[in-house]
Amino acid sequence: MTDSNTYNYKVVRQFAVMTIVWGIVGMSVGVLIAAQLAWPALNFDLPWLSFGRLRPLHTNAVIFAFGGCALFSTSYYVVQRTSHVRLCSDRLAAFTFWGWQAVIVAAAITLPLGITSSKEYAELEWPIDILIAVVWVSYAWVFFGTLVKRKIKHIYVANWFYGAFIITVAILHIINSAALPVSLFKSYSAYAGVQDAMIQWWYGHNAVGFFLTAGFLGMMYYFVPKQANRPVYSYRLSIIHFWALIFTYIWAGPHHLHYTALPEWTQSLGMVMSVILLAPSWGGMINGFMTLSGAWHKLRTDPVLRILVVSISFYGMSTFEGPMMAIKTVNALSHYTDWTIGHVHSGALGWVALISLGCMYYLFPRLYGREMYSTKLIEVHFWTSTIGIVLYIVSMWVSGIMQGLMWRAVNDDGTLTYNFIETVQAMHPSYIIRFLGGAMFLAGTVVMAYNLWKTVAGSKPVTAPIPLPAAAH
Repeated sequence: MTDSNTYNYKVVRQFAVMTIVWGIVGMSVGVLIAAQLAWPALNFDLPWLSFGRLRPLHTNAVIFAFGGCALFSTSYYVVQRTSHVRLCSDRLAAFTFWGWQAVIVAAAITLPLGITSSKEYAELEWPIDILIAVVWVSYAWVFFGTLVKRKIKHIYVANWFYGAFIITVAILHIINSAALPVSLFKSYSAYAGVQDAMIQWWYGHNAVGFFLTAGFLGMMYYFVPKQANRPVYSYRLSIIHFWALIFTYIWAGPHHLHYTALPEWTQSLGMVMSVILLAPSWGGMINGFMTLSGAWHKLRTDPVLRILVVSISFYGMSTFEGPMMAIKTVNALSHYTDWTIGHVHSGALGWVALISLGCMYYLFPRLYGREMYSTKLIEVHFWTSTIGIVLYIVSMWVSGIMQGLMWRAVNDDGTLTYNFIETVQAMHPSYIIRFLGGAMFLAGTVVMAYNLWKTVAGSKPVTAPIPLPAAAH
């Protein structure tokens, strides 16, 4: 069977394997820095092990290495399967794999050395930024080129979400990374002052909105119906969800800059758009849940479906919490506190990580032609990780709300009731629980890696024939 008659599973497999590898690496760094916050001596007085350097390494590793590889893997799989064609360029697809791994390795070297542009989620310096842009444009070429040559007239909704994520992330990255290089590893932003902050959080929140939401909704709309063996509950709702989400999300960034030098009207616009965002987000969540109509009984026996459904639950919860925290009166309490950390991780662990790992459980058996080694180990993974998420986010909610209340507490004479170090001491038990929750989530992922290893050991990668045009109808 020639390559032209089969799907390109090689690049899907490569990205799928690296999803698990980088997931464990990124989560391990996260557990280490969580431990450092509880026991500061764990930085060993080494600058490259300090929290300030490892924290951006953690965020880049879990978002762009783990999450990015999951997005590449699933989007390449979905666009081929729903278009009934092979990827438009095997060479360019291979370049996106090796180029993306080069970006990740460059980040892993430069960030602990303190080489950083100091922009959150955009810390990498200008040579790496250029490589990211080249890889991303290549990714867009492969994805949209495959859609153009599709044999199925209809473009399935998952591809709409993947496409929006690819286009928007390219625009966000290129505009926010505009900088003046002064040496090989140092540059200064093209923007200054409050404009720099505004562009950074237009980028930062839409990295959440498109990289960590739209792309993963593409996963939801393909893999949840597949695993449940049910059609999407409402295809019309999925299209409304798409257009409402991408129109609204792009304006929500200013809620990161409440009570700053940003103009008041801009802050208020960000707040209003964030609250409106609740509607399309929950529309998508309801669509995901209702896809299980007639298949709810499968949750008793299918732990992979359970992982996917719980991830949708966390999507719903974090997309309710986010708009609420964007309201200025709520934000006055939550801003700069651990409540934000709890919110971010309810989305990052509960939504992004769980749905990614659920999709990997779907893909690996099909990419290697094997049944999963152990369903029992999937159960262990599910419960270990889910309990870990709950410990993590509840401890951060408690810590953050207490922190905010202590910061704003005043005596009768107007002086502050608590000094800063007293708030840190009060938060210490929560930090220990947060560390335990993160360690449990990591342990669950290690169990999954072992299960996948046993599944594929000794197997040969499989190919899948592309259906003939007549069969497509």
